[in-house]
Amino acid sequence: MTHLTISRRGEEMPASPIRKLVPFAEAAKKKGVKVYHLNIGQPDIETPKMVLDAVRHSDFKILEYSHSAGNESYRKKLVSYYKKVGVDVSYEDILITTGGSEAILFGMMACCDEGDEIIIPEPFYANYNGFAVEAGVKVVPITSYIENGFALPPIEEFEKAITPRTRAIIICNPNNPTGYLYSKQELETLKEIVSKHNLFLFSDEAYREFCYEGEHFSAMSLQGVEENVVLMDTISKRYSACGGRIGALVTKNKALYSTVLKFGQARLSPPSFAQIAGEAAIDLPDNYFDETKAEYKKRRDLLVRRLNEMPGVHCPNPGGAFYAIAKLPIDDSDKFCQWLLEEFQYNNQTVMLAPATGFYGDPQLGRQEVRLAYVLNLNDINSSMDCLAQALQNYPGKV
Repeated sequence: MTHLTISRRGEEMPASPIRKLVPFAEAAKKKGVKVYHLNIGQPDIETPKMVLDAVRHSDFKILEYSHSAGNESYRKKLVSYYKKVGVDVSYEDILITTGGSEAILFGMMACCDEGDEIIIPEPFYANYNGFAVEAGVKVVPITSYIENGFALPPIEEFEKAITPRTRAIIICNPNNPTGYLYSKQELETLKEIVSKHNLFLFSDEAYREFCYEGEHFSAMSLQGVEENVVLMDTISKRYSACGGRIGALVTKNKALYSTVLKFGQARLSPPSFAQIAGEAAIDLPDNYFDETKAEYKKRRDLLVRRLNEMPGVHCPNPGGAFYAIAKLPIDDSDKFCQWLLEEFQYNNQTVMLAPATGFYGDPQLGRQEVRLAYVLNLNDINSSMDCLAQALQNYPGKV
């Protein structure tokens, strides 16, 4: 009897490096151990009440399809939001997507044929790999290093990686997983590369509001490469609305926009209730992010200080987002993160981290690095760092 087989694409689709340790965390909790979750970027900040109220109080008789590009009223309000952050676009440049994830996937599928290549500085958001597999695209990583805080690799490294199949460069700014905030000068370097080699520049700006040192400079503000730039955005982290699944793809390239719209038509329309939430969020007061940003900065400062006080640990100070990558005196981050959940506890507590190996294209990189999401309150960050400090003393594979 012949066996049914899974597609090659399905076999190649990577499992989430952030979520693969979940069964071990669940087992630890069943044993009564408290687990501090620093492994995933789920904010603990409450979703704004007026955003949820807009959904609760919506009044219509039929929950019908929206326009495939998203509600026109929402897109028009987004124009005013972007204007406030220095980005000048028309509502006809904006296509609402099912999460930022769909914006990334649609962008890849619209810009690349199967076998084409996209250059991404690593470590990078792990799901870029997954979207690339779905789109039949090859990710070409170029390495940034913890020693210089994960700054943009030099222009020569990009030049070396470019081939006749290269179609785009992706950056995440501020960066997930490193927290690095790319400067205007670094964006100008990317402009030079995409202009010279006629490439697309995908800019994932999911964490735009969370910048602690320096100002955010959007790729959409680059002059002379308007046809090249594709902005990918989401309400998930901005308004602590991860479950809403509403994002946006923004581009002034009309051929690209009309192509992405065809993908949008095939999935019919983005979620209706979450578009209502996203539209309401634009009416939040201008100072809405001040308190949230100040809270994250306090958490970052505490986490980075506690990490760098531990013997053999190095953690650069991230300029944005709510992630940090730390280098630990350990043999293998995958083993260490599993050991924390399976075999370690301190005062009946342990900590869940994301091994950095899952954020690199080369599986040999990130073996001594972990990503930490500072999405817990200050007391919990302190307790989790107490656990980690003790764990590093006890771990049998320490170096």
